[in-house]
Amino acid sequence: MDAISNNLILNADSYKASHFLQYPPHTTRVSSYIESRGGKWDCAVFFGLQMALIEYLCKPITKQDIDEAGEFWKEHGLPFNRQGWEYILKKHDGFLPLKIEAVAEGSVVPNRNVLVQIVNTDPECFWLTSYVETILVRAAWYPTTVCTNSFMCKANILESLRRTSDNADATAGFKLHDFGFRGVSSFESAALGAAAHLVNFLGTDTVAGILAARKYYGEKMAGYSIPAAEHSTITAWGEGNGEDAAYANMLDNFAKPGKTVAVVSDSYDIFNAVSKLWGGKLKQKILDSGATVVIRTDSGEPSQVAPKVIELLMEKFGYSVNLKGYKLLPSCIRVIQSEGLNVDTMKTILDQLERRKLSTENINFGMGGGLLQTFDRDTLRFAMKCSAIEIDGKWKDVSKSPVTDRQKHSKKGRLALVKGKKGEYGTIRLEELKPGQENLLKTVFENGKVTKKYSFAEIRKNANQGLEEMLLGRK
Repeated sequence: MDAISNNLILNADSYKASHFLQYPPHTTRVSSYIESRGGKWDCAVFFGLQMALIEYLCKPITKQDIDEAGEFWKEHGLPFNRQGWEYILKKHDGFLPLKIEAVAEGSVVPNRNVLVQIVNTDPECFWLTSYVETILVRAAWYPTTVCTNSFMCKANILESLRRTSDNADATAGFKLHDFGFRGVSSFESAALGAAAHLVNFLGTDTVAGILAARKYYGEKMAGYSIPAAEHSTITAWGEGNGEDAAYANMLDNFAKPGKTVAVVSDSYDIFNAVSKLWGGKLKQKILDSGATVVIRTDSGEPSQVAPKVIELLMEKFGYSVNLKGYKLLPSCIRVIQSEGLNVDTMKTILDQLERRKLSTENINFGMGGGLLQTFDRDTLRFAMKCSAIEIDGKWKDVSKSPVTDRQKHSKKGRLALVKGKKGEYGTIRLEELKPGQENLLKTVFENGKVTKKYSFAEIRKNANQGLEEMLLGRK
């Protein structure tokens, strides 16, 4: 679907149109910040702002945009700041006079710390800081939340691998595959969320995320996939001998030396398929192929079905015991669990495997809605708040502190993000920065231009560093 509107002036909540009349007299600058105020996890893996800056804020407004917005707001019942927008068009060639600072993408930052800071650069446009809140909060909360979810999955998987596998770090990157393309609300959501997942993993079937990583971060191929069956390509052959023929057809077409193919095997009886077909009639065909065949389970209680399938395969194909003392299938056969998964149910499966002395190396995971869709802005309680205002040339603290909810208390002043000698993050007032102390908020956008871009490799490096620090802290 094409964009409903490319008019930046209309990319805002309705009430924003009236806010230019609501600030104190002689206001010249407004400084606001974005943070995660807590929620499901105690940290956030910051990602995605660069996409929004390029897509929305680098495009100048036009006279046509102003005229369209003026007509819209009038009919919608709100005042329109025509003078302000025409000033931006005339004085700044339509580019927004804003300065945006942010922590490096991929950074793993404890909650209740500043992630983004925004201030107007032209005193005549004090109202503009808050006007872009709708774009910036949306740009921050969704990809960051998905990236954090994927990151937490990776933390659990990698911990389990390191306890149960001799090849933990070599296999972790492909352990969680993104199956969420059809389960999200839009193509854009798929692009943002799937790109966020690819910060942590390399496997995806959500093409939109690869395209987003290519367009906004210059990563030519951020994710990979393999040939795989769906239920229709299996059930089309019919039950009984048809199921056998369907699996054999998959092997004939895709099971080549060094290749991997996944076959959904629960269309009828997953246990029969494993014992009598994969481990029976087709066993030698698999062994001779030189490929890795991944058996996909797609129904039943995941924490029970997945371990049972692995154990049935071990009865048929044998197993070795690795140096950690855990059982491992031969490399020609693996399992993928892709039904009913989220970060919590995945942890349950991992725990069950370990209790049965089954290496996590035996299993991969596929996740759809639990990876990309089952979140909202309150999952990590994202918000943008004004923290300082300049009136008559003097900065003044601004904050909110509702007695009914301490979580909603906001920060005061112009802010900086710092990191201590032990690696701990902290948000301080800008004037509290000591000589030589680094402010981790870097200018990423100024007056219509992205001033600092992150490559996907840099973002992955930042996230991996944060992951190792977090796992070290868990020990």
